[in-house]
Amino acid sequence: MSTPYELVGRSRQKQRTRNDLIAAARELIAQGGAPPTVEEAAAAASISRTTAYRYFPNQKALLVAAHPETEIASLLPPDAGDDVEDRLRTVITSLVTLIIESEPQQRTMLRLSLEPGTTPNELPLRKGRAIGWIEDALEPLRPRLTDDGVHRLAVAIRATVGIESLVWLTDVAGLPREQAAQLMRWSAEGLLRHALADGTWQL
Repeated sequence: MSTPYELVGRSRQKQRTRNDLIAAARELIAQGGAPPTVEEAAAAASISRTTAYRYFPNQKALLVAAHPETEIASLLPPDAGDDVEDRLRTVITSLVTLIIESEPQQRTMLRLSLEPGTTPNELPLRKGRAIGWIEDALEPLRPRLTDDGVHRLAVAIRATVGIESLVWLTDVAGLPREQAAQLMRWSAEGLLRHALADGTWQL
């Protein structure tokens, strides 16, 4: 396995250069329009094109790096408690806030994820992080719904909460973002209540 360019030699300076390219890409994405190329990010960061390609060999690699950090394991506070409705409400509120605050980057990643030839888990939107966060919220239900039932419910909730849902609700249904966010939270809570009332969760 080859060592990333920024980890060889003057690593601190190279990390700063890499961060400058990512910051420039994020700024260009926030301005709207087509996703920035490596050349455009390099120009915005006052970095030579040749140098930029040493860090990001193609546009997709740059855009993936510019996606918001989502490596956190949980969206719940340490004192979340066992009330599953409160837990889910907390997670969904945080998730919706994250999506709206980083909407330009989220939309860019959604476009990339729909490109032909993109393989599963290649991009952040396909790594299932949100499902993991939702399963964490549903943890108290495992004895009742089983592991499979919790996963199925988390998948169902994820289908109603995400950049895909936000795009449809705002661009197609024409809702303001505040109403779209409220509807996503309402849908998630509705699915949970259905599962609790039914006693099982089968798809």
